[in-house]
Amino acid sequence: MSFFILVYLACAKILVYQDNVFENSLQKLAGNTTVDLAMQLFSEIGWVLYPIFVAIVLFIRKSTRRLGLILLLSLLIGTIAAAYLRCYTGYEKPTIEFLGAHLSIESGADVGVPCQIDGTFPAGHTVRTTIFAFIVGYALSKRFPRGWYLVWLYPILVSISRLYLLQEYPTTVIAGAVLGILLADIMSKKLKIELIFDKSET
Repeated sequence: MSFFILVYLACAKILVYQDNVFENSLQKLAGNTTVDLAMQLFSEIGWVLYPIFVAIVLFIRKSTRRLGLILLLSLLIGTIAAAYLRCYTGYEKPTIEFLGAHLSIESGADVGVPCQIDGTFPAGHTVRTTIFAFIVGYALSKRFPRGWYLVWLYPILVSISRLYLLQEYPTTVIAGAVLGILLADIMSKKLKIELIFDKSET
């Protein structure tokens, strides 16, 4: 229900003004070279191929095959869903230019679909990293009961970096997190993620 409310707010452009005010305030923060470059590195590790590569490695290993399958399918579905929603909700990316320091490497292109706008709702980086944190965090929860939640730093840092770099709005980041949790939860239940703790499961 929360996600459908966010979709309505995006399609109706109800929060566009607030999002732009927020981005304008963030633009003034750029200028510290260390922070600027760190934010770009955080943004880069949210690129589509990195979590998918981890999922493939987990799938190849027999002992983590179910975990890898759940993660891989969730990431693929989440990436495709985010791409089409970005196209059809009509919520365009911020037009404000990032004035801070830039990395010497070119950032990887995100997954897109043929459409007339450069959409941003929901935030694809946030969708993927949230799915990753949800599923991998669950897998680590029994082995590291006190520290598994640290995996959530991944989507948090990536999402903050996307806002800082003026690539996303608060609304699109929140929508990405909600969609990521929703898809990860559905796929985990459908594919019985709890069986990864069953030693007899092959």
